[in-house]
Amino acid sequence: MHDPGYLLAEQLGDGLRRLNRVLALAESCTGGGIAAAVTDVPGSSVWFDRGFVTYSNAAKVELLGVQTRTLRAYGAVSAETAREMAAGVLAQSSADLALAVTGIAGPDGGTAEKPVGTVFVAWLQRGSEQAECVRKQFSGDRQNIRQQTVLFCLQQLLQAVRAG
Repeated sequence: MHDPGYLLAEQLGDGLRRLNRVLALAESCTGGGIAAAVTDVPGSSVWFDRGFVTYSNAAKVELLGVQTRTLRAYGAVSAETAREMAAGVLAQSSADLALAVTGIAGPDGGTAEKPVGTVFVAWLQRGSEQAECVRKQFSGDRQNIRQQTVLFCLQQLLQAVRAG
């Protein structure tokens, strides 16, 4: 019996393969968990190009082109940063679809405005003007928050693929 992440990744792969499209990722709080779920699926090399684990602000700037002024003005955990991360993924790959995630998995790092469990997920299809982005609030310990984030990201990707 496969876990829910595997089943979602398998469905995502089927959809991307049918559309002849390729995915790339930028992950911060999940630390590569989405890429791990995706690459658990045999044959994922057909529809998955690459993943960036950009945990530090420096990595977000150097690898994805996130603007330092964006990080200063909005913080690493923000819709603005997630959108720039997604755009950076497409700029650094030949993928058709990019997803970026940034958040606070805890147990520390939360604030009143952005408590532990705050996550921003952005996705962008090549040719689109701006990434779609949602803010989620997950609960539980660090592992629970990261697992919930991975599943949510896979669900968002699957919805994006099904929408065309």
